[in-house]
Amino acid sequence: MEYKERIIDLLKTNMTERAFILWKGIDSVLPDTWDKPTSSTGKWHKKINGEVPNQSEHIYQLLYSAIKVMRLFGIELRTSDADKMLFAIALHDTWKYGQQGQRKHTDGQHDKLAADMVSLNKETFLELLTEEQFQVMEESIRFHSGQWSTDVPKHKPFSFKDYNSETLFVHVLDMMSTADLIQTDVRE
Repeated sequence: MEYKERIIDLLKTNMTERAFILWKGIDSVLPDTWDKPTSSTGKWHKKINGEVPNQSEHIYQLLYSAIKVMRLFGIELRTSDADKMLFAIALHDTWKYGQQGQRKHTDGQHDKLAADMVSLNKETFLELLTEEQFQVMEESIRFHSGQWSTDVPKHKPFSFKDYNSETLFVHVLDMMSTADLIQTDVRE
C-alpha cells in the first residue's frame, strides 16, 4: 500500500466524518506533490539509508505518530479536537513546492502560504471547528518550522512559550521526521 493510501485510511479512521469529507475536498484542489521529495536538494530529511522520503511518507509518519500520542493533550480520536490536529499535520507542507506545486526547489515560505490558505478558508473550517480550535490549527501550520518559520516576528526572540502547545507538538513531530526518528508500522 502506498503512503498516500495509508494517509487516507488514517484520516478516514481517526477524523470525524465531516472533517474527512472536507479533507478529501481540500486534497482534490491542492497541487499533487505527494510523490515529491521532502528535501528538493537531498540535504535534509535523509533516512538512515541516505534516501530522502517523499511528501506522502513524511505526512504519514507525522499522522501515525500523532494519532498514537495525541492523548497527551487529552484529545480523543474522531472528535473536532483530533480534527484540528490532523488537519494541521496533513496540511502543513501542502504548498512546500509553491501554490501550483511546480517549483523546482521547496518554497522557504511554505509555512506561511499554507497557513494563509487555511486562514482564507476560515469560515469553512468554522463549520467543523470552534474559533479556538481553528486558531490552534492555523498557528500550528504557520509555525510548524519553529524558529525558522516565515512569520516569526523579527523584533522578538522566538519562544514556544508564546504559542500553543499543539504548535510545538507539530514542530517536534516535523523535526523528528526530518531526523529519521519516527518509527511507524511500515518496516523497510
